[in-house]
Amino acid sequence: MFADRTKWNLEANRLAQSLARLRAAGAPILGLTASNPTECGFHYDSQVILSALSNPDALHYDPDPRGLASARQAVAAYYSPRSRNLLIEDIFLTTGTSEAYSFVFRLLSNPGDEILIPAPGYPLFELLADLLDVKLVRYPLLYDHGWQIDFHSLERALTHRSRAIVVVHPNNPTGHFANAQEVSRLNEICSARGLALIADEVFLDFALDAPPRPSFVANSPSLTFTLSGISKISGLPQMKAAWIIASGPEHLKKDAVARLEVIADSYLSMNAPIQLALPAFLDLRKNFQQQLIARVRKNLAALDRLMSAQKICSRLDIEGGWYVILRVPAIRSDEDLAVELLEQKNVHVHPGHFYDFSIAGFLVASLITREDTFQAGIQRLLSIF
Repeated sequence: MFADRTKWNLEANRLAQSLARLRAAGAPILGLTASNPTECGFHYDSQVILSALSNPDALHYDPDPRGLASARQAVAAYYSPRSRNLLIEDIFLTTGTSEAYSFVFRLLSNPGDEILIPAPGYPLFELLADLLDVKLVRYPLLYDHGWQIDFHSLERALTHRSRAIVVVHPNNPTGHFANAQEVSRLNEICSARGLALIADEVFLDFALDAPPRPSFVANSPSLTFTLSGISKISGLPQMKAAWIIASGPEHLKKDAVARLEVIADSYLSMNAPIQLALPAFLDLRKNFQQQLIARVRKNLAALDRLMSAQKICSRLDIEGGWYVILRVPAIRSDEDLAVELLEQKNVHVHPGHFYDFSIAGFLVASLITREDTFQAGIQRLLSIF
């Protein structure tokens, strides 16, 4: 009765089972996996948010496959410090970045075609690939006093079925921004092989160690689709507002935009109230980002202070984003360790294999966790060794 693409193993993993059991028993859990900023104690201007959602123009239906011009102009204004020549005709609004990925994957791939994704990386891609009948091929990120793309392995992974390379800028969970040399090499590969570049920039604004990083939105040597949205930029995941921006050689971009318009017109998915509110939501980003970056830096400082008191565990360098990777003794699998931490210390942290780490010895923690919870959780985590 059901499609093969949905034949997933729906049984909860051991960590999820342990977490559910402890919660059902009322155990106090120190969660170090926070990903929802609306539950992390940040201040939101509720009056501005609710007022933006009550625009009377939302009573009228004026569909545009790309999205309302006023909303796309707000997106272009957001990018103006990084690209002053962005045309709103190249912007497509979507209901979340998952939908943005689905539009681009459908645009580029036939069933069975291949999309290259970074590893370590976010596990969302697996389900999207299943639903869209594409095959994921991983290319590794290497760590040596900072992260870098393993281009030798990337090029070896390319086949005649390859259609696009995904770069997450900065990567989740490594926090690695693609540097100028890496961008240049990616463009060379894509241009030479007729591949598209898909740049996921949802964490772009959260650089920790330098001035704002450049965006792929103005990338021109190869056909490029830049994806982002207010889930991270403004800390409003519940509003489901994201976008695709096309750039690259004019003849390729023109064809891509024409085809994307048909795809978007088939769904017309973003509702009018959110589109009309998007300028206000983007205006709220500065206050939210200041709060979040301050939280991340405080948690990093606390982590470094606690790490300095022992010599068993360490953390990897990060350039941006919301997560930190902990290097721990690889004396058992990451999942075994995460389950042990949960059951013995009531600390919930993600094992590295959730993010496609190829070897044991890594845990991933969220830096947007409330500061008292984060510090207490790290103390308990370190005490297990």
